[in-house]
Amino acid sequence: MHVATASPASSPSPAPHVPPRPPWDPAPADSRPPWLRPTIRIRLTVLYGGMFLIAGVLLLWVIYLLAAQAAKQGSELPFKIITGTFQQVNCPSLPSNANSEEFTAQINVCMQHQRDVALNTMFKRSLLALIGLAVVAFAFGYMMAGRVLAPLGRITRTARSVVSSDLKRRIELEGPDDELKELADTFDEMLDRLERSFDAQRRFVANASHELRTPLAINRTLLEVQLSDPDASPDLQQLGKTLLATNERSEQLVEGLLLLARSDNEIIDRKPVDLAEAASQALDQTRGEAQGKGVQLRAALSPAVVQGNGVLLERIALNLVQNAVRYNVAEDGWVDVSTEVRHGHAVLVVSNTGPIVPAYEIDNLFEPFRRLRTERTGSDKGVGLGLSIARSVARAHGGVITAEPREGGGLVMRVAIPV
Repeated sequence: MHVATASPASSPSPAPHVPPRPPWDPAPADSRPPWLRPTIRIRLTVLYGGMFLIAGVLLLWVIYLLAAQAAKQGSELPFKIITGTFQQVNCPSLPSNANSEEFTAQINVCMQHQRDVALNTMFKRSLLALIGLAVVAFAFGYMMAGRVLAPLGRITRTARSVVSSDLKRRIELEGPDDELKELADTFDEMLDRLERSFDAQRRFVANASHELRTPLAINRTLLEVQLSDPDASPDLQQLGKTLLATNERSEQLVEGLLLLARSDNEIIDRKPVDLAEAASQALDQTRGEAQGKGVQLRAALSPAVVQGNGVLLERIALNLVQNAVRYNVAEDGWVDVSTEVRHGHAVLVVSNTGPIVPAYEIDNLFEPFRRLRTERTGSDKGVGLGLSIARSVARAHGGVITAEPREGGGLVMRVAIPV
């Protein structure tokens, strides 16, 4: 068993495989531009602009037909040419030598041609004007749709920012008593009910855990006194040790429930905490267990300072490292721990060798009392709250924790907390 702890400058960070772009990355590579998304605002703009364009085309066509009909009705000249001298300007087809009737007929033809030219010119210019007005209508419709849908954006931002650790945010939409305000008020009422429900649940867990600690402490004391009796028989000594181990496991469960209830609350008293230091403390506390299991610990720790609770953040690192050591292979196992600042987040990564984890079981690992392959009893690997506590602590700090199966077995756990 060898334990190697190296700095980032002296030991390269092992990377068994290239992980996908993390979920906290603000600019994923495959993201589409916002104007290509079929949002309600874009659809309303297309709807309003399209209706205006269709109505404009129909109006232009009706005006053209009416103008053409009026020009046709007045196609005959209200006078006749008897005699005189004319200078040709826009009627080159006028005959130079013709009688008055032929000359009048040619004048009518020339005038009709001029009316057709005037109608076509009017139609083309009206069409250009319609196109320009359509562009203005689309822009104006986009602006108006944005103003109308602004409350929906506010509701969406509030819904995204609400998590189980922060249910105090409300929309509090002001304005006319319309459908959007009714939706916002309903959402606020739902948040009120959720907040009361979560508070009641946390108080129940905390009170129940506190109530359970006293009898467990009494049982531990009685068992230790009994085990210290030199006249106790070997059977009684073995029974006492078994009961003491069971009692210790129950105490760990109660402590885990207390920490889980406390970590679900928002962290108010925040101080600068270095995740690298928290990870180093976790490695020191886990080194003995790792040596006993023949697991090699490797670290590449870079400073990653966040604002939070040092005890809770250290518990995240400890839980992840302990799980990585306990759920490992029997021979030649290793655990890699690294910290860095990336994309505006302090990132803690714990990867390990171990059994193959199906992708469909990843989400279940974060549920309380869930272990790999639904192992619930008869295990010495913990009480099944480690990852649940880690997720709750990460959420309380405004961060996220993700897991993904590692090629060849084991997991890659990532914790990202805003710096």
